[in-house]
Amino acid sequence: MTEFENVLIQYEPMISASIRKLNIYRDHESFRQAGRVALWQAWTRYEEGRGHFAPYASRSIRGAMLDRLKGEIRFEENVMQTEDDVLELLNDFEGPVSDMWSDRVAVAFESLTESERSLIQWLFVEGLTQAECAENAGISVAGIKKRRERMLVKLRGVLI
Repeated sequence: MTEFENVLIQYEPMISASIRKLNIYRDHESFRQAGRVALWQAWTRYEEGRGHFAPYASRSIRGAMLDRLKGEIRFEENVMQTEDDVLELLNDFEGPVSDMWSDRVAVAFESLTESERSLIQWLFVEGLTQAECAENAGISVAGIKKRRERMLVKLRGVLI
């Protein structure tokens, strides 16, 4: 076994603890891998005599996971913006293309539950934040995110 494999075995619980502390609730393996890469980078850059390795490793792991979270948030914001743009574009169509789309959208909306229709109303029409939607629905923000994702997958399946 190489020296880094021993370090990885020793610090694997630190990676798991960082995931829990940052309240990461999905895609654990991806964040675990980001933590492992950060640990390896910390191990290769660490200089003896400049303090203990554990705090340095902990900061490196946490920083890598925060960077990954920021990237996901940026991605979600761009995807949300694109979805808003598509809905506005569909709303602006007129004539036969508009009629075709409005029929397809009407059929798609019929496949949704009442709570999913309410979520669309809150998010896309009223422009509420996910936190405000969670408060209206009486569930957590994570629950709203999951509902939104499932609802959009359902709509894509009907519209495509």
